[in-house]
Amino acid sequence: IIATDLSAAQLHQAKPDPRISYRVAVAEDSGLPAAYFDLVSVAQALHWFDCERFYAEVRRVLRPGGLLAVWCYGVCSLDYQRGDADLQTFYRDVVGPYWPAERRHVESAYQTLPFPAPELAVPALAITQQWSLAELTGYVSSWSATGAYIKARGEDPVPALRAAMASHWGDEQDRHEIRWPLAVRAALLNRP
Repeated sequence: IIATDLSAAQLHQAKPDPRISYRVAVAEDSGLPAAYFDLVSVAQALHWFDCERFYAEVRRVLRPGGLLAVWCYGVCSLDYQRGDADLQTFYRDVVGPYWPAERRHVESAYQTLPFPAPELAVPALAITQQWSLAELTGYVSSWSATGAYIKARGEDPVPALRAAMASHWGDEQDRHEIRWPLAVRAALLNRP
């Protein structure tokens, strides 16, 4: 497995694994060997790529019949209505205006981006976690839109969200299910 990212700092955060080689590279010009890989996978990043150039690079590095799989996760939801309403309002109305324009591709489940071949059927998938209020608010603090809000307005919107949710969350250590729907687009390329 060879994992690439444009950011050396991002790769530095990756969990070391002797089966994985990490390299700094741009997606559209990876420097990887031709016709070498069975799978090229992109996680939550296709909306930043020059798709035409990236798909040409994928065709170059995939073996005949290789698989391209790209995926993104949508807006998370909570397992109870009042908390989910607070979370969705925060996402849409509070920090919503501060998301980069490319976020629209994630919100459309990548359907607004071109794809290089007929797609394979993929079952509905989701990520689920059981999180405390501190874990959830730590996560929303990491959103790029939250950072842009803070930079533009000089204040952090997360404490207000935390206070609103604390009133109905239950005990601070109570855990609620957080769910992210996954959107996966996949295709076989370089058919023999």
